[in-house]
Amino acid sequence: MAIMETKPPIPRAILVGVQIPGVDDVAHAASIEELGRLVMTLGYEVAGTLSQKRDAIDGGTVLGKGRLEELAAITGGTGVVGSMALPRKSKARERFEVADGKKSNAAQIEPDLKAPPNPEFVIVDHDISPSQARNLERATGAQVLDRTGVIVEIFHRHAHSREAKLQVEMARLKYIAPRLRESSAGGERQQGYGAGESDLELDRRKIRDRLAELKEQLGDIQRDNDERRSARRDQLRVALVGYTNAGKSSLMRALTGSEVLVADKLFATLDTTVRALQPAAKPRVLISDTVGFIKKLPHDLVASFRSTLAEALEASLLLFVVDASDPTHESQLEVSRNVLREIGADVVPSRLLLNKIDHVSQADRAALRAKHPDAILLSAKSSEDVAVLRETIVAFFEAAMVEDQLVLPYAKQGLLSDVYENMRVLSEEYDITGRIMKVRGLPGAIARLQRTLAAS
Repeated sequence: MAIMETKPPIPRAILVGVQIPGVDDVAHAASIEELGRLVMTLGYEVAGTLSQKRDAIDGGTVLGKGRLEELAAITGGTGVVGSMALPRKSKARERFEVADGKKSNAAQIEPDLKAPPNPEFVIVDHDISPSQARNLERATGAQVLDRTGVIVEIFHRHAHSREAKLQVEMARLKYIAPRLRESSAGGERQQGYGAGESDLELDRRKIRDRLAELKEQLGDIQRDNDERRSARRDQLRVALVGYTNAGKSSLMRALTGSEVLVADKLFATLDTTVRALQPAAKPRVLISDTVGFIKKLPHDLVASFRSTLAEALEASLLLFVVDASDPTHESQLEVSRNVLREIGADVVPSRLLLNKIDHVSQADRAALRAKHPDAILLSAKSSEDVAVLRETIVAFFEAAMVEDQLVLPYAKQGLLSDVYENMRVLSEEYDITGRIMKVRGLPGAIARLQRTLAAS
């Protein structure tokens, strides 16, 4: 007889948000909706939402007393912030309670098996302190995560390359460190190495040591990346940047013909992908798809992914990809620009791409054209739109190119591949000195090759 495997139940979570002055109803609702998508990306079921308008987030429990009790009723908690330690009972009291329980004939209330279980998680749409999280856990009886905790956990699950895993682990440890607490047994002292340290102190020291190791390992990887980027310094480079789930990966696939991951999830991929523009241009154009941005992106994650974002900093052209069908696309664009401003990439030439335009009405398209006259309206699913974008990219680089002449001696034909890779050969002639080539390319690439010919 085959044994049926039962899937573990999907964790249920209730979302909590506080609307403070300066945040309108639309922005607040959009933030809560985005948090719900983050929670679902984590694999949880959103059981409900609880919001409250307040002048400020409560420093102790985030919510006011009434709303806290309402939340506790949903999660099965007491609604009271008390000590998590169980009250100590005398042995006589324990024997009495056991005996009393055995002889009780009171009717037992049967649980409703059809009713959904209480949410096990409370997800707060704000950054909260460790003490606020502990107070909420005591009052609700549920595990509490804030927005940063959810994003860090998603990054942890979606990291695939060694670099991304190290970056996420570093950000995760920085998030966990201040949230460590003593065990309920009281933080016993250690024996042997580290004697005199409590469990908590030992854990914190381990985190500091591990962070030092991660920093060193990331430094090695980033030096290798710098060398690879340096080798591509004369190539034409375009970086797709923008809000998560704006359609960057779909556009990357359409422009390059590559089999990059396309998924309707926030942060479906964290690793920068670099592919050549197809059909191939002369000289070759490289397209990179960078990690997506999001509102309230934790600073430690921005810092950890600075190397990945360097693809944007060192690109010749940034393409800001925006989901034009999202009602909050303007604020999403501002988030992307703020993150790039933080790493100094705001000086790189850029074009705005209003993607998913096939989901936008004609009236809204006209409004978008009026507001963003220089933007490119397109759908990554339309081959005609993608072809126009490709022509725009090629034309951008073409405008910066110049024509020049190279004399390639017969003894230095090994540099021929370098010529064809980094510039367009317009004509070739031969004489006793070697190849005389009329080329068109970026001034920097031509100057570098001239220096190489002069020095060798």
